[in-house]
Amino acid sequence: MKYCKNTHSFLDNGNALLYGISNTLLDKLQRTQNAAARVLSKTRKFDHITPTLIQLHWLPIRQRIQFKILLLTWKSLHGLAPSYINQLLTPYVPTRTLRSSDKLLLSTQKTFSSYGDRAFSSCAPKLWNNLPMDIRCCVSLDIF
Repeated sequence: MKYCKNTHSFLDNGNALLYGISNTLLDKLQRTQNAAARVLSKTRKFDHITPTLIQLHWLPIRQRIQFKILLLTWKSLHGLAPSYINQLLTPYVPTRTLRSSDKLLLSTQKTFSSYGDRAFSSCAPKLWNNLPMDIRCCVSLDIF
């Protein structure tokens, strides 16, 4: 059990830094998570791992990274994140009346490199704006 907790803290460390990394590196992280799930559930090496991940309520690595970024974004928008995180996100305010003005969108920043695309201030608004409206409107962390 301790092994799995340590693995998840390792996998969760710096999720904003892990966003946008190569598929090769994501696959290595996914194999690490799969190995932790196999140890915890005593699943054999050649059994499918997806049912085990579902049973453990573990998201695959790519979705886990996105979820952690979106969770930090939600906390920031609801005043539950540190102030330096709040400063990185700007609500979208159109210059004139548009249908999108009440959609709870965030302003996206134009970046000129792949490293800029991976920054929290760039990836969080993109992920947030792609969420369905009913999820963006959640007022409770349990519902989110």
